[in-house]
Amino acid sequence: MYDPASPCPSISTSICAAGDSAAYHRTAAFGDDIVIVAAYRTAICKAKRGGFKDTHPDDLLGFVLKAVVEKTNVDPREVGDIIVGTVLAPGSERAIECRMAAFYAGFPDTVPLRTVNRQCSSGLQAVADVAASIKAGYYEIGIAAGLECMTVNSIKGVPKVNPRVEIFQQARDCLLPMGLTSENVAQRYGLTRQDQDQAAVESHRKAAAARASGKFKDEIIPVTTKIVDPETGIQKVVTISEDDGIRPNSNLADLSRLKPAFKKDGTTTAGNSSQVSDGAGAVLLMKRSLAAQKGLPVLGVFRSFAAVGVDPAVMGIGPAVAIPAAVQAAGLELNDIDLFEINEAFASQYVYCIKKLELDPEKVNVNGGALALGHPLGATGARCVGTLLHEMKRRGKDSRFGVISMCIGSGMGAAAVFERGDCVDALCNARKVESNDLLSKDAR
Repeated sequence: MYDPASPCPSISTSICAAGDSAAYHRTAAFGDDIVIVAAYRTAICKAKRGGFKDTHPDDLLGFVLKAVVEKTNVDPREVGDIIVGTVLAPGSERAIECRMAAFYAGFPDTVPLRTVNRQCSSGLQAVADVAASIKAGYYEIGIAAGLECMTVNSIKGVPKVNPRVEIFQQARDCLLPMGLTSENVAQRYGLTRQDQDQAAVESHRKAAAARASGKFKDEIIPVTTKIVDPETGIQKVVTISEDDGIRPNSNLADLSRLKPAFKKDGTTTAGNSSQVSDGAGAVLLMKRSLAAQKGLPVLGVFRSFAAVGVDPAVMGIGPAVAIPAAVQAAGLELNDIDLFEINEAFASQYVYCIKKLELDPEKVNVNGGALALGHPLGATGARCVGTLLHEMKRRGKDSRFGVISMCIGSGMGAAAVFERGDCVDALCNARKVESNDLLSKDAR
């Protein structure tokens, strides 16, 4: 039996792929798989009034960076790079804060760090970038993280717009408020207000059930921080370990009373849009062979990633284009995917993507999504990795492949395919052999 901890450069893919008559057909050297050995996040809290309203962004990131190395006993000195997805803060300012967070978490000054910003997919982009760097041999261990503190940094328009946008329709559409792109999706593709409100109710229902059953405890690290009373200024030390935006009693009657938030006669409301939130997440990646050497359990395998462009006016349709691209890149078909985590930026685009791809709703966002949990922009991708892989682990053999996807402001979509960590070692692609010509005489 092949030991993934021992290198075997002389065996090629073509030799391993013995053909359809082989009892066990492996098409890749699985010791080279890029795997996730840990994925943790903070709770997600409502911006400006939730549990992290008085917590510095660098502190939030520091907590999750520390967790992924402490819980795996990985020496921080071995980490080749830390890549942090983050969106709203000024680039150089946030990059410095993230570097500070690494020091809080105990990383030496020899470990570099950079940020990445592909809007709402930034956390997932960080995972893809780390995976690609490990695959390329730049380093052996990397951390992908995501951070957003929407209490401190709110969504704003471009302060000074180039007048040239007036002669480029799609350039002008890049400046549309995200809520108006949601209205465009609903109007263009015939999504009703009830479709959207029902999606919000379901998101809260599933998230509330997941929280009540303790499912999120596998991915959330408790954070001890402070909350300041706005009236008295008195500080109180608290430990935040649960998402605070979930409304277990959410219902259609209450949601139907909300006024449209972006367009007078629209269908997008505060109730069927994602919440603005504070949160952070981190994912530890390395090659499977190295994980085996270190005795680390494999939570998941990174299989593929795709980023695509779409019409900026309906940016929310991005997942409907990105998911097929990522699935195809992994050599799979849509019906091979057991679970989907699709970011619920707006109910309109979320419902559209499910309908367009004809997905089974029972496979999508089984523990709720951003409509209930919140959407800390740069952290969402990292959050989804932990949510997906921990759920796949719980389901075991009933869940082999999972997809994470989100739409991206200015008209894009991103998606990635993951495989449950212990799947590759099982003879799950064994098939009946009609003749034993390939076996030795002693085996006949």
